[in-house]
Amino acid sequence: MASGTSSSASAVAVSPLTEEELTLTVKWSGKEYTVRVCGDDTVGELKRRICEVTNVLPKRQKLLYPKVGSKLADDSLLLSQIPFKTAVKMTMIGTVEDDIIVDPVESPEIIDDFELGQDEVVDIKDKDVNKQKLRRRIEQYKIEVRNPCREGKKLLVLDIDYTLFDHRSTAENPLELMRPYLHEFLSAVYAEYDIMIWSATSMKWVELKMGQLGVLNNPNYKITALLDHLAMITVQSDTRGVFDCKPLGLIWAHFPEYYSAKNTIMFDDLRRNFVMNPRNGLTIKPFRKAHANRDSDQELVKLTQYLLAIAELDDLSALDHRNWESFNEDGLKRRRHA
Repeated sequence: MASGTSSSASAVAVSPLTEEELTLTVKWSGKEYTVRVCGDDTVGELKRRICEVTNVLPKRQKLLYPKVGSKLADDSLLLSQIPFKTAVKMTMIGTVEDDIIVDPVESPEIIDDFELGQDEVVDIKDKDVNKQKLRRRIEQYKIEVRNPCREGKKLLVLDIDYTLFDHRSTAENPLELMRPYLHEFLSAVYAEYDIMIWSATSMKWVELKMGQLGVLNNPNYKITALLDHLAMITVQSDTRGVFDCKPLGLIWAHFPEYYSAKNTIMFDDLRRNFVMNPRNGLTIKPFRKAHANRDSDQELVKLTQYLLAIAELDDLSALDHRNWESFNEDGLKRRRHA
């Protein structure tokens, strides 16, 4: 991931709504850290950059800068709208998250997912400002390859919370909260797909949870890479305001010889995460209340069938993944007829 140096720095003045770079000095815990952002970045984006160099999660940060009042508490505000002076030095109050046994997912929990209209999705995907943010993220974020990419394989990108794991229920053992058939699912699809895990939480949390569930060292499949919240970008919708999403273009840019829009599919319980790549996302049924639903949840069994059925296709983005269950049913009818 992008790294910073502990030094003071001067700032370059930012004109409103431009790409011009802004260099800030953040004072925290007796040290000074340099972070670089742009005028079209949000306060939330600034907090991500600070997290990269301090390991203080964005939700733990309180930023202080003279005479801007509560503006730095609004994660959706553009930095170009804040009256920074030429040399920007701010103070951050925050604590590193040591006890990550307690879920450090960004609060509050998102329950009310929303469906954006098709025109608005296209608008967000094609906006120059969002393309610029993606380019900057590609430059800043380093993907660590845990196991080599395999030529000729498609790519499956998986969320964790409510997709593979019920992260809100209590249990003595994390395995009690694992979605049923997880290892069988990953073992089966690994024959046709490389697998990446992308969570909106911190990398520590991703590694901890996947380690506890036995995903990182399973002999029957391998995980190509893990991505965390720092790989996400912030976009703005006319109807839904500012929110984070997971741009698959980041992965495609890092591994262009292996993955593209044609051979990638992402599972997430929040459809908003697909907004930069709407043709590549499948909204999975959330796995909540694990103790009550563990015996009846068949989602991964049915999705195994779907992934193996479409693996032979040349272009996954040509499918409407909202109709994946109908695709399974039609395939079953064809097999019965044959």
